Amino acid sequence: MTFDIVISGGRVLDGTGAPPYRADVGIAGDRIAAVGRLGDAPAGTVIDAAGRLVAPGFVDCHAHGDAAVFDPDVQRAALRQGVTTFVLGQDGLSFAPGSAATVAYASRYFAAVNGTSVEGPLTVAELLAGYDRAVALNTAYLLPHGTIRYDVMGPSPDRAGPDDLAGMLRHVERGLSEGTVGLSTGLEYLPGRYADAEELAALCRPLGGLPYVTHMRAYGERAGVGMAEVVEIAGRSGAAVHVSHLHGPADVLLPLVEEALGKGVDLTFDTYPYLRGNTILAMVALPPSVPGADTDAALEMIGSDALDDWWPTQEALWPRLTVSHAPGLEWAEGLTLVAAAERARVAPAALCRRLLIETRLEAGVVIARPDEGPRGDESVRRMLRHPSQTGGSDGIYVGGHPHPRGFGAFARFLGRHVRELGDWTWEQAAVHLAAHPARRFGLVDRGLLRRGFAADVVVFDPATVGDLATYAAPRTLAEGVGDVVVSGVRVLAGGELTGATPGRALRPS
Repeated sequence: MTFDIVISGGRVLDGTGAPPYRADVGIAGDRIAAVGRLGDAPAGTVIDAAGRLVAPGFVDCHAHGDAAVFDPDVQRAALRQGVTTFVLGQDGLSFAPGSAATVAYASRYFAAVNGTSVEGPLTVAELLAGYDRAVALNTAYLLPHGTIRYDVMGPSPDRAGPDDLAGMLRHVERGLSEGTVGLSTGLEYLPGRYADAEELAALCRPLGGLPYVTHMRAYGERAGVGMAEVVEIAGRSGAAVHVSHLHGPADVLLPLVEEALGKGVDLTFDTYPYLRGNTILAMVALPPSVPGADTDAALEMIGSDALDDWWPTQEALWPRLTVSHAPGLEWAEGLTLVAAAERARVAPAALCRRLLIETRLEAGVVIARPDEGPRGDESVRRMLRHPSQTGGSDGIYVGGHPHPRGFGAFARFLGRHVRELGDWTWEQAAVHLAAHPARRFGLVDRGLLRRGFAADVVVFDPATVGDLATYAAPRTLAEGVGDVVVSGVRVLAGGELTGATPGRALRPS
């Protein structure tokens, strides 16, 4: 048999959990044609994998590359970690489906997370068509509940009525027919925060085995509140559930996971191997009384004396914030809010107000968790060892000083948590990072190195793979991943982009 590509001489991690074994991988078209001893079988390209591991391409279960994925630097950053698929449409807010006004709102409100504004109106089918074969990575898309709610109800905080639910359900059903891989919510963001369990369960009922993916209403020590709602929605709808970035004290979180599983909830979750988070400043710095879904009204309130009693209550927050994205105030990026306030010769609360007003709520921050330290690191390790865990970077690529997780999370899983700490074996890593997430999102022909499966393949050096991005230098590329194939085409060779853009807009099958 003649192959387009043969990856020869490596040890294969096939994604089943089997230990690595010596085999060649033959690729024809966009499929894996053979896994075994292929000898001198003719091939258009031979990739020498001697001394390296060959694994199915990794699926980033939580990536904010909705606009950034078109940037070759972001593609390189992902591929250098072995990531071949981004799951987009996270936290209930993205670019489709919606009218021009809805797309403008989602673009503006989540600009510090998802990046460049997009013009509407836009359907899911149109969005997916824009990704297909236009980038080096595969993309999969979740229906964003907040975007849908805004399209039907605008910024209203009211409970959804029957007509509102019917309108949202039409969006859900059409989006599923056009190829989405689930429904996402962001219940700390707006307008998703206004939804109740009844509304969310109604929208989950059509999912048909695809997951309800949720940024819960509460995390950390209050995660029991968020998880109780997750269990209620699953019970009302019968939907599978995937909890986004489930971070916090493992002593609190793991019993909640086990309790949900014990109640029959089909539950998975993603985590990233860092203690700090990255989000929009407005979410962490403003009280619920500020109507953040109505930008002009929110800015008027922030600029008035309406919050004079609020700002003094946030003194413990300011030292935990580092400015990641501040258009027009780029001098502050990379500085803690306290250091930036000192440079501006104002109080931290005054600088926070300035950032919010002058960026029109677009400012982003990296935020340290209260439990940062050895206890927090042990919680990260315990969470990723749970069999329901999948890998997600929560990567945000916007701003001059983003969180390093988008540039290093998957390499850190491999270098630190497999090679150095032994939290996983290599074969377990392939399950957590490839097979398990592919199955969760209905990508049934990906996640395994098996004949007939899609040819998404990563070749990496187990002795050197690791992350180099830090909080001080967040855009530093990972090392150790030399060659990557996406949909049967070599997209990374010797650690550099080949220029090929075979990435598919994936649909569940």
